[in-house]
Amino acid sequence: MRTLILGGGPAGAAAAIALGRAGAAPLLVERAAQPAEKVCGEFLGADAAALLAGLGLDLAALGAVPIRRAIFGAGRHRGAFTLPFAAWSLPRATLDSALLQRAAAAGAELRCGAAAVAAEPIPAGWRLRLSDGAVLDGARLVLATGKHEMRGLARPAPPGALGLKLALDGVQLDDCIALLAFGGGYAGLQPRAGGGANLCLALAPGASGLAQAARDPAALLEMVRQGSALAATLLRAARPAWMRPMAVAGVPYGYIHGAGGPAGLFRVGDQASVVPSLCGDGIAMALASGQRAGLAILAGGSEAAHHAAWARAVRPGMRLAGLADRLIATAPAALVLAVAGLPGLAGWAARHTRMGLA
Repeated sequence: MRTLILGGGPAGAAAAIALGRAGAAPLLVERAAQPAEKVCGEFLGADAAALLAGLGLDLAALGAVPIRRAIFGAGRHRGAFTLPFAAWSLPRATLDSALLQRAAAAGAELRCGAAAVAAEPIPAGWRLRLSDGAVLDGARLVLATGKHEMRGLARPAPPGALGLKLALDGVQLDDCIALLAFGGGYAGLQPRAGGGANLCLALAPGASGLAQAARDPAALLEMVRQGSALAATLLRAARPAWMRPMAVAGVPYGYIHGAGGPAGLFRVGDQASVVPSLCGDGIAMALASGQRAGLAILAGGSEAAHHAAWARAVRPGMRLAGLADRLIATAPAALVLAVAGLPGLAGWAARHTRMGLA
């Protein structure tokens, strides 16, 4: 029987392309009828660019915006450094659409617009039950549902942060991204293809003003502006492009899946590991873990070996990203001053938190 892939984001599409290119013809199930916005910063570093090139995608041809610099702000302090690699910003809807097209061209069957309501092991492998009544059987299941859990197959992770995303007009960043600390969390501001910017936030559970910020763009913007002089400057003329922010709750930043789990279930993307959002390597890690799962299946490898190998590959970078995440939560001014005084160290940290090619 063929492999079933649940989820059509970068991780699921990468697995489908790896399997399809080898003639394995997987079946990919995606609940959305067509690619759409996701709670995602949309940053693509050097590792993501290399992986996408290997999958046959040209970021410049897709309209990606080049990113060359990073600036940090906390209180009255700011720091900046030049990224030690070329980076890009590309809307997830554009990226996901291009990847799914590549998966179909490689020989994968796509079934979009039907959600999986149940996934269960059977003697011969795995069975998916879809919202349209269809029942699909496969020898293995690649779980690529991103930050969202599949009923009965939730990650064994503690409750996590609230992730928010808001598109903005009236923000000019050129080739720069910004990391902005504020009480209760931090935000990333990144140029948006077509103009404006994406504002993505990671908020600790119970943060002051969290409930209002999650539904009111004006409250969200004010929360970030209050955190630093840099944010107040960058967001001075910002206008929300959406009626309300997109949100996803319980994101277990720092999670790495262990080797355990049901036989034949391969976790990829955020189901395998969730990098702290300030690192900006989530898409690269999704692509890499999906591709690795596809190659492991082709080689007859087990899900336990796949998960263990992935954990070993990303653990050093995850530790470094986790340290930066803790610093911006507990001592944001110190982190910003370190960036300002030691830009070479910031560049070193940026290089060593690219885990897509680990």
